[in-house]
Amino acid sequence: MRTLLVTGTGGAGRTTLAAATGLADARRGARVLLLTTESGAPETVLGTPLGAAAPTEIAPRLHARRIDSADRFRQEFLAFQERAGAALDMFGAAPLDEDELTELPGSEAFALLHALRAAHASGDWDTVVVDMPPAAETIRQLALPAQVRRYLRRLLPPERQAARALRPVLAQLAGVPMPAQKLYEAAERWEHELAAVQRVIDAPGTAVRLVTEAGPVAAANLRTLRAGLALYGRRVDAVLVNRLLPTGSADPFLAALSGSQQTALKALRDEFPEVPVHEVPHLGRDPRGVDELDALLDGPAVGAAPAADAAPADAAPRPPLPDTDPWTVEDRRATDGVLLWRVPLPGADREGLGLVRRGDEIVVTVGRFRRIRTLPSALRRCTVSGAGLRDGVLDIRFTPDPGLWPKDH
Repeated sequence: MRTLLVTGTGGAGRTTLAAATGLADARRGARVLLLTTESGAPETVLGTPLGAAAPTEIAPRLHARRIDSADRFRQEFLAFQERAGAALDMFGAAPLDEDELTELPGSEAFALLHALRAAHASGDWDTVVVDMPPAAETIRQLALPAQVRRYLRRLLPPERQAARALRPVLAQLAGVPMPAQKLYEAAERWEHELAAVQRVIDAPGTAVRLVTEAGPVAAANLRTLRAGLALYGRRVDAVLVNRLLPTGSADPFLAALSGSQQTALKALRDEFPEVPVHEVPHLGRDPRGVDELDALLDGPAVGAAPAADAAPADAAPRPPLPDTDPWTVEDRRATDGVLLWRVPLPGADREGLGLVRRGDEIVVTVGRFRRIRTLPSALRRCTVSGAGLRDGVLDIRFTPDPGLWPKDH
């Protein structure tokens, strides 16, 4: 199963190209689901009202669903409130009614991730295309499952659940129910859900597709976003450059605009030398409905619709991508006396780079993004002796601690 997360800079046409991506896969015979949290814009682009309860058929083999994050929040909150009823009664808390619940900031991210996991679990689709928010927010959303799981492990360590058998006894002695049991049960449910979401995000068939316009700062903007995606191990499979004007116009104004776009397009190709950069033509209007989305696929600049990831129907199936951790450990003890933890960070620069070790964890900061990772077992017995960024790869040097490293015999 393939998952394409379509994001990019604000106003670049993410929703339009997410829809075109899904349509192209459906045209090739795949069963496609398009997920979006937006209201209004997707219906305009697709030319069909979308339901939240079930996917709506847009074209043969293409379905779309609008995720109602407010309804999801109400359902989850009421379910938690019911499970925690005994604890709430103990503290004298008054439960909230459904009609007074308003979703909290951040609930949209959890609703989207839940819908993505559910789409994978259903087995109904060959491709899931997700109309994601702007790229900086997308990076934070994709990091959310791992971050929340880390918080849960710190606040409610699984090893402490061994004391569960004592809680009924303690409850009898205290004369009141013990709320800790409910907390651990909730933590288990969250851990199960978040782990399932993480598997979808980390799957070899999941990739990010960046959408941008060909403006003067497009390459610089995407460079920062690319580094943030790389920090979390997210793979960019293509860059879609939207709304390109035709070249060779006799009108001086249009010719100047087109020339500026071509300069920006070259900068983007230089910035992403190993990633396909696809051109999407300007139709002179915003596409509305399936027929006009088809025009994006048939345009002369798009050809066989690489912008929507089209391929010949008789093309050989793509080999699966390796399911490996991009952060690799290289043993250089024989030559340099160190182990290298190699972290691919294309687009990163030294000025915005930060590195801190905290016990058995390492904190890497790239601009506005930060990731905390647990050290591999071999590196926990080492000290950090330096780091360097070269050619888009951060090499962190670890020197074995003689007091902890096994002695050669």
